[in-house]
Amino acid sequence: MPKKTTRRTFLKRTIGSLFTLLGLSSGGYYYANKIEPSMLSIEQMDIIHPLIPKSFDGIRIVQFSDTHLGFQYNIKQIKKLAHRINQLKPDIILFTGDLLDEPNKYTEINRLLPILDSLHAPLGKFCIFGNHDHGGYGSDLYRNIMEAANFTVLLNQSSTIKLQDGSRIYLLGIDDAMLGTPDISIAMKNVPKHHFTILLSHAPDLAEDALRYPIHLQLSGHSHGGQVKIPFIGALIKPPFAQKYLEGLYSLGDNNQLTLYVNRGIGTTRLPFRFLSKPELTVFTFRT
Repeated sequence: MPKKTTRRTFLKRTIGSLFTLLGLSSGGYYYANKIEPSMLSIEQMDIIHPLIPKSFDGIRIVQFSDTHLGFQYNIKQIKKLAHRINQLKPDIILFTGDLLDEPNKYTEINRLLPILDSLHAPLGKFCIFGNHDHGGYGSDLYRNIMEAANFTVLLNQSSTIKLQDGSRIYLLGIDDAMLGTPDISIAMKNVPKHHFTILLSHAPDLAEDALRYPIHLQLSGHSHGGQVKIPFIGALIKPPFAQKYLEGLYSLGDNNQLTLYVNRGIGTTRLPFRFLSKPELTVFTFRT
């Protein structure tokens, strides 16, 4: 009986054919499958805004996203990642969704929990849902994992980040756009005006909605930076709600009222390849 061709197998064959057509052959295939997915780029960025309190000057945020554990990314790799995050000495850690590739099939939760718990950030660890965190009946599982690891799960909610002198900023987290019910208006309910406000949204394209609110910075993932980018062709993988904003920094709205940053993520999904889209940790430093 002929073997059934899945979407994942079809895409894998297609990309292999593209590598061959571009003259990359087996060397390019090996690089995209084994080398680039294991590389890590650490992007550094200053965040400057008049509403950032002076006492927040120098406060560091580390964002990581889209680990997709269980597909190509494993326990040994996330343990190494956690060590690298702690070396960066973050004050705040933000995870922007898609922890497990298929939550209901993942079997190493007991090994994962102490690794996530070991992440240290004196001003808090926060996370939101991605589409894979809801998939495979994973919603409760994901929440339980993250809360057991001392992350605050923001599901259409806000949280205050407050320093000893009383100065504060606000952090919002909304649900995933594909499999959840994101609602910025509910998340904004307890956020006063004239305070610096950060939105966590797994889906970057929801920045178009965020423009209607007094939000100053949106941090997203989901896109994987396209995951596979072919020269002169562009990104081969653009998931829903990451069609317009694929990676890096964007200034949106009148007078650049909203800054959007799209993190390329850590793991892979659908296909075990990365090409011209290295895994990423992002370090944001507040400057006043």
